[in-house]
Amino acid sequence: MGLSIDTSSCNESHPKTHKVFILSNYLLLGAASSCIFLTLSLRLIPSLCGFLLILLQIITIGGAISGCTAANAARGATKWYGAHMVATVLTAIFQGAISVLIFTRPSDFLRNLKSYVREENGVVILKLAGGLCVLIFFLEWVVLTLAFFLKYYAYVEREGANSQSMRSAKVQNEENPYPFQVKF
Repeated sequence: MGLSIDTSSCNESHPKTHKVFILSNYLLLGAASSCIFLTLSLRLIPSLCGFLLILLQIITIGGAISGCTAANAARGATKWYGAHMVATVLTAIFQGAISVLIFTRPSDFLRNLKSYVREENGVVILKLAGGLCVLIFFLEWVVLTLAFFLKYYAYVEREGANSQSMRSAKVQNEENPYPFQVKF
């Protein structure tokens, strides 16, 4: 049992970029779910801030899933690409903001979360979650960059195919400049 990434549905000209993109999305899934479990260990379900922190991780997971779907979908699936880009940009911004809050004022942030865990233990758990938020922040920018390159490669290849068909049509027109000419 190993990790295998199917690249049969993607471009064969850039399979390494595709594999790194999928692997980065899998790492995002793992980091966000780990951050959810760390946040749940703080026992902060009753607080609104705790719920929003967990919701941010759920949106991160949704963005990573849409990224995997966009990478494995057909070339014309631009709705998944757009959803992935929007979700990734927004969650990257919020993950960065949360990590800054966690590392600059952990005890104040923990008090706003209304955790039931002792403060010393809660700060350690919160800093672990903050480290995962930093990791998620950087992984999301890697995923965004790779998604851009994959979309660019698909666009260039599509335009290359279109220009070849245009060139072949032009050659046919040069052979017969008047295609509708009636010959007697």
